[in-house]
Amino acid sequence: MIALVRLRLAGFLRTGRALAPVLAGLVALGVLYGGGRAQPGEAYGVSAAVLFPVLAWQTKVLLDVEPDGQRRLARVVAGVRGEQVAGLLAAGVAGLGTVAVALVFPWLVGGVTGPVEPGDHAVVIGVTLGAWAHLLVVPAAVALGALASRASTGSAGYGVAVLAVGGVGAVVLGLSGSVAPWLAPPVMATARAVAGDPTLPSGALLTAWAAGWSAVALAGYSWRRRSRP
Repeated sequence: MIALVRLRLAGFLRTGRALAPVLAGLVALGVLYGGGRAQPGEAYGVSAAVLFPVLAWQTKVLLDVEPDGQRRLARVVAGVRGEQVAGLLAAGVAGLGTVAVALVFPWLVGGVTGPVEPGDHAVVIGVTLGAWAHLLVVPAAVALGALASRASTGSAGYGVAVLAVGGVGAVVLGLSGSVAPWLAPPVMATARAVAGDPTLPSGALLTAWAAGWSAVALAGYSWRRRSRP
């Protein structure tokens, strides 16, 4: 399992496929933080929402690097479930790497500031909430990217459509007033919570919501993989 995870990460990095999503994420964050300084919680909440489609795209790219023949061979060696889990773990590790860059980046470009008004969060609290927001995004993005992968859709066009629908849906359904916000991961809800003053119950609810959505999406991915060679 570990060897298969390392193999997929090595293929993702050595082929240069990792550059496109990482650069896209940095450009998006650069535009975001170029508008002026913000409190860490507010900045990181928006950053997590912006990175959601980027991380999903990164997952799709990572899973698509492996040729179909090599993927089928991995299924023989590691088993159907082992091959799927190895790919998801590799995508999760890559996603955490991108998140680490996103957490450091605003400090390098002066995009965040310390408390200004008496009600502002301390820097440590803001960074902690921001890290939590990004960690909620990673499994949902990995699940969406896996659903959009070639192994799941069988077509590059269908994969792009899944990414587009999932990314746009997370924003549209996350807007206040949506009749069914639970159809998308709580990307926007988490951004609003981190920018405000989240409570422990609301944080637990958002965490459960993100975990439940990711579990359902990953179950769909597993079902799609079983129906395809």
